[in-house]
Amino acid sequence: MTVRINQEAPDFEAKAFHEESVKDIKLSKYKGKWVVLFFYPADFTFVCPTELEDLAKNYKAFQDLDVEILSVSTDTEFVHKAWHDNSEAIKKIKYPMVADPTGKICKSYGTYIRDEGLSLRATVLIDPDGIVKSFEFNDNSIGRGTQELIRKVKAAQFVRAHGGEVCPVNWDEGKDTLKPGLDLVGKI
Repeated sequence: MTVRINQEAPDFEAKAFHEESVKDIKLSKYKGKWVVLFFYPADFTFVCPTELEDLAKNYKAFQDLDVEILSVSTDTEFVHKAWHDNSEAIKKIKYPMVADPTGKICKSYGTYIRDEGLSLRATVLIDPDGIVKSFEFNDNSIGRGTQELIRKVKAAQFVRAHGGEVCPVNWDEGKDTLKPGLDLVGKI
């Protein structure tokens, strides 16, 4: 299965390292909240801790938007704990670090690299109804931007709250939106 916009996000159950313990995570238990699935290749790597640390630094901003972050890699929950215990960057993480050692979650989202047993760098935004609203896949050598992710969350939330309006390029909170209609045809 591959992720599709405006389709239900594939549900999963997994172990996660969170708040100094191993917990059971089920995606469908997050219905009613926005969710960011943040896939990354592996613990103890190079670009990954820069991204995960930046998410951790901005976690309150996501929480204020009623968003839960679930980072996902093919490492086990025990490797997540070891990384947490040995990395100053990863110690800052307050969101669940999901373990996907079999690659089942990554495969269901189309991020799994079969020849490597790792995930591509991918971000999936899921609305409170469990519907995929945005996804982004990157080569593993290209890090993602947290501020752009926050902007996308705000745009998705605005569109959900204001049916019929859309957010143009570089839209940010407080900027003008568009209401598609015949009066705009050929005038933009």
